[in-house]
Amino acid sequence: MVNATTIDSTPAPFLRAAGLMLASTVSFGLMAVVIRLVSKQLATTEIAFFRNLFGLLALLPLLWRGAPAVFRTRQLPRYFVRSAIGIGSMLCGFWAIGHLPMAQAISLSYSTPLFVTILASIWLGEVVRRRRWTAVLLGFAGVLVIVRPGTEGFSAGSLVAVAAAVLSSVVAIQIKQLSRVDPPDTIVFWTYVFWVPLSLLPALFAWQWPQGIEWLWLVAIGVLGTGGQLLWTRALKLGEVSALTPIGFMQLPLVAVLAWLLFGERIDRWTVLGAAVIFAANAYIAHRESRLARRHASIAPCEAAEPGT
Repeated sequence: MVNATTIDSTPAPFLRAAGLMLASTVSFGLMAVVIRLVSKQLATTEIAFFRNLFGLLALLPLLWRGAPAVFRTRQLPRYFVRSAIGIGSMLCGFWAIGHLPMAQAISLSYSTPLFVTILASIWLGEVVRRRRWTAVLLGFAGVLVIVRPGTEGFSAGSLVAVAAAVLSSVVAIQIKQLSRVDPPDTIVFWTYVFWVPLSLLPALFAWQWPQGIEWLWLVAIGVLGTGGQLLWTRALKLGEVSALTPIGFMQLPLVAVLAWLLFGERIDRWTVLGAAVIFAANAYIAHRESRLARRHASIAPCEAAEPGT
């Protein structure tokens, strides 16, 4: 009999996972660039609404194959709370992309896993040992390098990007809780169902009908965002987080180059240094989590297979 571990460790699944993660990274990077492009004409609150609307429309044909099971849930109040917090994170993130230097906005978004580690310890009671706490502190040092509080380079707008990362970490914890009951497709569907009306409310305060090619850009944002999410989840099913995390950071050079070509933005040395520190911290955290997951699977495979765990 062929051991399942041998199958998972062959190059082919990892190459597929790496390809999917790279495609996801490119999708998210292009979405960020298009958001910046459209934000010159439309408010970022309105962009967020159309991102969710067109994202839901792009998603429905894929989810329909699992109907009606994919639409069933007993957690609607929790989905509402999760979606409301997610909208807050999205609005902050879109504002940061539209108003801060793009490399800075993307770099600060990478601090999300640092906040997830803290919340997982407090909220879920997960054990976080000394080495991972050290990595978290190192990551926050990288955030401070980028934000530079108390200096001439400090911008209050950078705190909006940090707020987006904090709210996104709360959403990540909530998704983990929801996934204990509902399958991934159900989580995605109900998230989008709430996202659309919740994002419409702030958009109405700055509403302006898109004109001409702006419609095409808004459709692209919705499709790229949804496509990036689907590619990302499928990549993580095939490969380990620790191996795929470095590929996700390719979004930063991609966005930095496109921002330079399209908008004349230059990336400063503080952003590069801070992003490198955050990357190192995240890579270590992902590596430790992957090792712990493998150790748990090898020590107690029967326990992991029991329903409800």
